[in-house]
Amino acid sequence: MSTPVLSPVTTATPVTPAATAEVTARLLRAATDGTVPPAAVREVRLTADWAGPVTGPLAGEEAVQAACGIMHVHGRAAGRPLPLGVDYAATTAGVLAAQGVCAVLFARHRGLGLGEVRTSAAQGALLALSQYLAAATAPPGGSREPGAPGGSTLVSAEGTAFEIETLDPEAWRGFWHRLGVPARSAGRGWGPFQQRFATAVCPLSGELRSAARAHPLAALRAAAEAEGVSLVPLPDGPVPEVPVEPVCLTAGPAYAPLPAGRATGALPLTGVRVVESTRRVQGPLAGHVLRLLGAEVVRVEPPGGDPMRGLPPLASGGSVRHSALNAGKRVVEADLRTAAGRAAVRALVADADVFVHNWAPGRAARLGLDADDLWRVRPGLVHAGASGFGDAYPPGSTPIGTDYLAQARSGLAAALRPAGEVPAPSLMTLTDVLGGLLCAHAVVAGLLRRERGGHGVRAASSLLSAAGLVPRPPVRRRARSPLELPVRTADGHLHLGARTAADLSLLARLTGPGTADPRAMAARFDRLPTAGWLERLALAGADATEVRCDLATLPGDPRFRDAVDPAPPDGHATVRSPWTFA
Repeated sequence: MSTPVLSPVTTATPVTPAATAEVTARLLRAATDGTVPPAAVREVRLTADWAGPVTGPLAGEEAVQAACGIMHVHGRAAGRPLPLGVDYAATTAGVLAAQGVCAVLFARHRGLGLGEVRTSAAQGALLALSQYLAAATAPPGGSREPGAPGGSTLVSAEGTAFEIETLDPEAWRGFWHRLGVPARSAGRGWGPFQQRFATAVCPLSGELRSAARAHPLAALRAAAEAEGVSLVPLPDGPVPEVPVEPVCLTAGPAYAPLPAGRATGALPLTGVRVVESTRRVQGPLAGHVLRLLGAEVVRVEPPGGDPMRGLPPLASGGSVRHSALNAGKRVVEADLRTAAGRAAVRALVADADVFVHNWAPGRAARLGLDADDLWRVRPGLVHAGASGFGDAYPPGSTPIGTDYLAQARSGLAAALRPAGEVPAPSLMTLTDVLGGLLCAHAVVAGLLRRERGGHGVRAASSLLSAAGLVPRPPVRRRARSPLELPVRTADGHLHLGARTAADLSLLARLTGPGTADPRAMAARFDRLPTAGWLERLALAGADATEVRCDLATLPGDPRFRDAVDPAPPDGHATVRSPWTFA
């Protein structure tokens, strides 16, 4: 497989993660095929490594996950930090790298003197944690603990793991009523279930879990269908491939772009105007990323504002989670259920370059705001729809398009867990984040095609196609030994590098004589604080990384000074742009 040219920009040669190079090459082929000569792509100097601006030793997927806080957030449901088990940070870096190259190509066509882009797996990991970081650094009194551990995966009488999804509390209660659960008991589970997107935990009661296990999967499916609840089983066995393209770009009507060479500005999307009508994470993150690239973003919200603005924790009167994805966007309120509201959107689109939505399937057409409708107003528009499952399901049978069902349907949930464990999605919003990045990439690729091809573009992506980008083994991996998991120290956790975890003789010398049992050796790490172990391991030539278990400490860590901005008074910490352009 061909890979993009990587040019060192420092005296040390950067090491590009294999997954990053693979994802970058795949996305660049799709974005530039038939539009941009390969020589022009190779002219862009790309550096995509592990650490980027994060200082200190940081090489390898699990070192990034440990240092940046992914292990902590993913492990909340289990009550201890855990590695994801897939190359997630490297995959996010691959999307960012491809997006950065396309942005530079777009900027060069418009006359901006850019030729270089840098990004990293660490910056991708931090961007994925933006909402969690905002919550952790909210002002005193505004933040709250995630809650008790627990996952959302349920198990049927046959032992089949499955996920359910609904955004309707009545449908939730109706589903459990059909399983014989009293309304009050079902009601107590609604809050944790809905909040799992924000907290990464879902402590459902034993009563609910027992009720699910008392019924065969067929009965559970029938109860879910009767109440409008989506149910997706989790595959146990070989991890399936996702046979969908990451993005789909199709040409629209002819468009006469401005002559090349007229744009000015320091960022590649300077002068681009984006209108977005989105909610939750996937769509707002796409708009946030486009704003970081220099675009002006106008956000359409319902009358009274996005309900997510009230989601705790709060700062300056609004949700810090909402702010992490939407700060800096201009807001226009419009009721899309009315003709006047839809007319307001068309008026905004009339002088825009991009329209982004993540509505349910068919809603754009019902509102008269599909690509064909808006091209009549703006022929050169890039119309980007970010869905849950694309066209993977027959019409009328598509599950609710949310993160955890996409993890389940794609096989990503199974890939996260070793053989012998019940497959379960991570309650960290993996595909929401990756789907938002992928949608933004589709927009930038669409802009590039528009300018070079002279036509509007329909750009489609989905949570399912985002999940399919993450490399996964053909079969579920073996269970890890206690030394391959984060070990508890006297004051935190430490993740040993793969080479160190496998060197039992070295670890036996360091932890004390008397045993070669990995479990016993792992237990002995609680005798010293993390800093003491890092010093000992470094002197022995072994590699290890401190596991960040408190995201609130990130802004004060000098190693992350160039990647994270500290929280201002009555505000929250923010992740800096994941690119550097020159």
